[in-house]
Amino acid sequence: MATSHKVLLPIAEGTEPMEAVIIADVLRRAGADVTVASASASLSVLARHDVKIVADALVSDVVGTSFDLVALPGGIPGVENLRDCKVLEGLVKKHVEEGQLYAAVCAAPAVVLGPWGLLNGLKATCFPTLMEKLASYAATTVESRVQVDGKLVTSRAPGTTMEFAVALVEQLMGKVKAEEVAGPLVMRSNHDDEHTFKEFNPVQWTFDNPPRILVPIANGSEEMEAVIIIDILRRAKANVVVASVEDYLEIVASRNVKLVADMLLDEAAKLSYDLIVLPGGLGGAQAFGNSETLVKLLEKQRESNKYYGAICASPALVLERHGLLKGKKATAYPAMCDRLSDQSEVENRVVVDGNLITSRGPGTSIEFALAIVEKLFGRQLSLELAKALVFARP
Repeated sequence: MATSHKVLLPIAEGTEPMEAVIIADVLRRAGADVTVASASASLSVLARHDVKIVADALVSDVVGTSFDLVALPGGIPGVENLRDCKVLEGLVKKHVEEGQLYAAVCAAPAVVLGPWGLLNGLKATCFPTLMEKLASYAATTVESRVQVDGKLVTSRAPGTTMEFAVALVEQLMGKVKAEEVAGPLVMRSNHDDEHTFKEFNPVQWTFDNPPRILVPIANGSEEMEAVIIIDILRRAKANVVVASVEDYLEIVASRNVKLVADMLLDEAAKLSYDLIVLPGGLGGAQAFGNSETLVKLLEKQRESNKYYGAICASPALVLERHGLLKGKKATAYPAMCDRLSDQSEVENRVVVDGNLITSRGPGTSIEFALAIVEKLFGRQLSLELAKALVFARP
């Protein structure tokens, strides 16, 4: 039996959580053995936008391990913390000398690989504002969303990371495996167009300033969806409360990424919310649907004409199950759409119907979060965030 490909994913204080989580999730879907390793002093890492991730190991624990791929996420100051970790620098340099695959996204090519001397004579890309810095290290800078040159793979930003992660699968395991992994992600095929959503019964979303948004998480929640929603809504300066539906703050998401909530749901339920938004993931959606506390909050939200939303499995396993889609147009994960009583608009990537917003899967999560931003704060901010994420082509 073939051994699984071993991947090292270092993270540090200030890492961009979308990038780290997308890389881990997609590679694990492909069957890779991914070690999320903290370059900080502890396993618990506070990533950007106050997203708390618990690593599998410390970088110092894996020095003697051989990896088939080392992939570096971006985020400032995360990249500076990775660059300054001498143990990691030694490990990655040895890895590259041995002719293994290495990769970096966002600020990491310019801020980490460049100073380590690992871009010499190669084509690379990075976050748009760091291209000049990159040029001082790499032979050729390119504006590709993903660039492969020999054993080096680079990419631009959170909005290109899913494509980057699928490219890593292809480099490690071949095109067939990459296509097999990409299909269920419901990825966007065209990055030339601005993001849009289908809207029915349009209403002006009004809210407290800043809006308070509840994002529940549970064991088995889809980590890409959860983190993308939290990250983008916090970028928009919303007050996002991440609440664990379990009996403890730390949850193990669907692809074994460990996330830490801000509080337990029972505590979170004492507050009122302008919006409650549910990530998907089969196990997580089932846990949401079985949570009497969460279902009551959602019912109250609907009754008071406040806003609520769900993505992936959650529209079917939570909202439909509890009658919260009655009279509403919605979408869900493709394999779950047959559970919706009204399937007339399921092919849309994001559907807004009055005070409800739904979406399809990991590959539609950025569009989903940007649509929420647009409904709350207007089109202009949503376009600015899309540009900062390099979601559409610059």
